[in-house]
Amino acid sequence: MSAAISVKNLYRYFGKLKAVDGLSFEVPHGSVCGFIGANGAGKTTTMRMLSTLDYPTMGSIEICGINVVNHPAKVRSLLGWMPDHFGNYDHMTVLEYLDFYARALGYKGKERHMRIQEVMEFADLIPLADRRSNKLSKGMTQRLCLGRALIHDPQVLILDEPAAGLDPKARVELKHLIRILAEEGKTIFISSHILSELGEMCDSLLFINDGRIVHHGDAESLLQGTDAAGGFFYDVQLTGEASKLSDWAVTSPYVEFIEDRKRGGRIRVDSDDPEVAADLLRRMVKDGLPVIEFHKEQRNLEDAFIDILEKQ
Repeated sequence: MSAAISVKNLYRYFGKLKAVDGLSFEVPHGSVCGFIGANGAGKTTTMRMLSTLDYPTMGSIEICGINVVNHPAKVRSLLGWMPDHFGNYDHMTVLEYLDFYARALGYKGKERHMRIQEVMEFADLIPLADRRSNKLSKGMTQRLCLGRALIHDPQVLILDEPAAGLDPKARVELKHLIRILAEEGKTIFISSHILSELGEMCDSLLFINDGRIVHHGDAESLLQGTDAAGGFFYDVQLTGEASKLSDWAVTSPYVEFIEDRKRGGRIRVDSDDPEVAADLLRRMVKDGLPVIEFHKEQRNLEDAFIDILEKQ
């Protein structure tokens, strides 16, 4: 069986600018793939091409084995697209908005009403049925946009920054909906700047920079690795003045101060040897640092992303 998403030697030029520069990757059916890159890395351009909204300069894209350039109408019947921004209508309620798109997609009569009801139940939009679509909170608006993308029950979902601007509760709700969709067998290709959440809900992560792939794999392999210089991270908490840790690190060999935290900070150490960590803690105490907690951390996905870019 072909992959749900298959991209081969994909290029997109805008004049002399190479927005997408030779991407090749596959996303299996029923999986969730996180798409990560800095602003201007080529994410939205790639997602627009996947969604038949832009044409490649070179290369091919297939959705469920169907070429997006040769058969865009067939691809659109299989695809749900959730852009980072979308338009709505000032005087249209949530129910009227979804009904409009259901009609546009060819649903009629009882089947249309049933499909709208199913989508509204899934996205928790029933309490908002009579609310004006342009008078919703950011979280409600994102649920409406997801509902619109699901009207025709697509096999593949392309979601561009769906969690942008959401409060913590709305992000948790969105993450829950995405996992349900994945459990139902849908393939989801999702971009986000909230890397920790992508790590929790994605089966694989695809990093791009300057239009090129710099990593494609699972989150666990990234979290278990070291940084670009082979270092390891420790969380140190103190009583008293937190700035003492950064002052101490400046004069300590093999230690780099990374960031302040509420009661201390985060340091980087060149070695993973337990004896080195034990000696480090002894030196802190001997030098008068009031240490109340000292433990090794997994690096986070933000660290991994920055390290990968540095290696480039």
